[in-house]
Amino acid sequence: MQVTTKAIVLSALKYGDTSLIVKAFTLSDGLKSYLLKGVLASKKGRLKSGYFQPLTQLEIVANHKNKGTLESIREVRVSYPYQTLHVDIAKNAISMFLAEMLSNSIQEEECNEGLFHYVESALQWMDSNTQITNFHIYFLFDLTKYLGFYPDTTQMSGDYFDLLEGEFRNAINMNPNISGENLNYFKRFLGINFDAIHTIKMKKADRQQLLQTLVLYFELHLQGFRKPKSLDILNEVFS
Repeated sequence: MQVTTKAIVLSALKYGDTSLIVKAFTLSDGLKSYLLKGVLASKKGRLKSGYFQPLTQLEIVANHKNKGTLESIREVRVSYPYQTLHVDIAKNAISMFLAEMLSNSIQEEECNEGLFHYVESALQWMDSNTQITNFHIYFLFDLTKYLGFYPDTTQMSGDYFDLLEGEFRNAINMNPNISGENLNYFKRFLGINFDAIHTIKMKKADRQQLLQTLVLYFELHLQGFRKPKSLDILNEVFS
């Protein structure tokens, strides 16, 4: 079946000498993987490897057999040309990290318009704004809404947050918990929006600790989730 859809690139892996396997999150069908034969060798073809950098926003014409095998792409164009995302060092590091987080988090081959539009608009916001130090942290908080484990905020006065149950508590238990300064920052990101993220001032050590807490939160709630390899690179850029 031929499909025309928006797609956000999550990863591109070299296959053989001249081909790529591209994983993308599509508006029409959720997660899809494509085999792009000869794309690294062809200079005149309609598909160019430069289209498939992490988080590039595309419109593609693809053949979807929906049999769990690698699909193919017939045509591609950039639907939203980034101005800064791939050239700004900090934004590029965030992009690599978030592409890996999304790749490890999104597993369904089915349409999820809400999640797609959230990721699409959030990345456009990062591309057009300069105060992005806390962007990836807030992005992950909001992402949990669409993945089904956003923190329960009904007892936010609690002194502990139970990462396994996803709720605040007044007493500690045997589950992984956070408390103290880390918890204070955790609470501050709940209920704000992207335009307010610059108001949360954090030391680099506190930001790294909160980010590690969020990655653990994802690990606890998503089966098969793998800690992103790009986390160390991201921490180095922001140090």
